[in-house]
Amino acid sequence: MLELYRSVDRESGGGLLYREVARFAESVYRMLDWSHPAGLTSRLIAAVATARQLAGWTALDAGRHADAQRHFVAAERAGLAAEDVPLVAMIRYAQAKQLQHLRHNRDALATLQLTHAQLGSHATPATKALLWGAEAASVAALGQHQTAVKTLGKASDQFERIDKEREPARMGFYDRGELLAQYGRVYRDMARRDRKHASEAVCWGRDSIAAFGAANVRSTVLNEVGLCSALFLADEPEQALAVGARVLKQAQAMSSKRVIDRVVNLRRDLARHRKLPEVAAFERALTAQAATAV
Repeated sequence: MLELYRSVDRESGGGLLYREVARFAESVYRMLDWSHPAGLTSRLIAAVATARQLAGWTALDAGRHADAQRHFVAAERAGLAAEDVPLVAMIRYAQAKQLQHLRHNRDALATLQLTHAQLGSHATPATKALLWGAEAASVAALGQHQTAVKTLGKASDQFERIDKEREPARMGFYDRGELLAQYGRVYRDMARRDRKHASEAVCWGRDSIAAFGAANVRSTVLNEVGLCSALFLADEPEQALAVGARVLKQAQAMSSKRVIDRVVNLRRDLARHRKLPEVAAFERALTAQAATAV
């Protein structure tokens, strides 16, 4: 059931699923009160934790942040009870992603660093790459760009060491597109401070989009939003508008408030080109999108 829900989430967004996944996760949670063989207890608790994590993730994507936090806390509690350290790490990664979306990057960074420290011998190359990539995004958002680039380098080193046969099944989503997406985020933040990094941000954005599989629709759209930002920062407004028109249409077809939020935030990177009539019209469309998304 969880695999089915995950596939729909990647293709259509969490808004379509949240209520159903939340009901499923809470019903599974009650299974802990059922009689069952003692040997199944740890696996059952871990399954409960995974269900609550997915409920939190779909709530985050649907923009229901209080519900997301509630599910993540329940997931973490169950993961700790199951003594499943790698699972707890993934739950905290999801919590950090929520904090990043809400621009609480210091809290996100602290969460990721604590998670990395507590993984110890349980850390696999994919987990290390995932956590360091996310850390780099928060570090860059805090203005520590040299540290962010070094952290991306550590993530890339670990990515090259990944052996899919030795990674847990839950890391199956993590691929090169996810890694390159973090490069795009870091270089966009750098370009906002210094325009010389804008062309690199564009390249990383294009590379990340090319690396995502066809089923990962939401991640592709999110990175197209990032590419649109990078093109505005690189003083390529015509190309940015072409990408922007596409993501506006794609965002409206998805049930992801997180995607809508990212699209609306494009307004911060088009400022230099606002005097162009086409850009002004695009900004009005973004403002209208923001009004309907409240």
